[in-house]
Amino acid sequence: MSVWIRLHAQLGTLALDVALDWTDRPLALIGPNGSGKTTLLRIIAGAARAERGVIVVGDRVLYRSVDGIDLPSEERHVGYLPQGHGLFPHLSVRANVAFGLRHLPRAERLSRVRVALETVDLLALQDARPSELSGGQQQTVALVRALVTEPELMLLDEPLAAMDATNRRALRSVLGARLQGRPAIVVTHDARDVAALGADVCVLEEGEIVQRGSLFALRADPQTAFVAEFVGQGTAG
Repeated sequence: MSVWIRLHAQLGTLALDVALDWTDRPLALIGPNGSGKTTLLRIIAGAARAERGVIVVGDRVLYRSVDGIDLPSEERHVGYLPQGHGLFPHLSVRANVAFGLRHLPRAERLSRVRVALETVDLLALQDARPSELSGGQQQTVALVRALVTEPELMLLDEPLAAMDATNRRALRSVLGARLQGRPAIVVTHDARDVAALGADVCVLEEGEIVQRGSLFALRADPQTAFVAEFVGQGTAG
């Protein structure tokens, strides 16, 4: 499935001008703080608005300003995992993960939730509330909830940032397996995430894509100081 995005949005003094297209693989989005990464994901998900542009996923037009097309977030079939987890505090882990599967028969819904929680070793905590979980466990539940709906496009904003090194390594493998063969954008500050996902990298600086390519290509020819620092990260953790 192909994804085609052209967007312009004014973020205070920052103009976000982005052109992206890719197919069935994850795309890593990197860049300094304040470069527009989170806002870009929010616009694609329908949680924020652009001044103009187009978003096409497969044969579905999610947004096209010239025609007045702007689907609400619930009709976009886009999975979005923000940085703040976004778990419902009054619901159990099981109910949080199942929330996006309410359209399915109960037996199928519970089966999918059980398999998803087993994959990340959280089945024993299925009756717990978010307040009873560590920050890393909350992030894992939020990640599972986003993935279990199998959206057409997955948007993940630093999905592994709250985890310790051990859980981060384990979840990289889960994430890499689940995102293969489907379009996704993963915001990260860690080159090891990029390597584990086998993702192409887009570098967003001051609202524009300034470099794109494989991690190997970025290491061979970093175009900015940020890219040079990013690809120079160590390999432990």
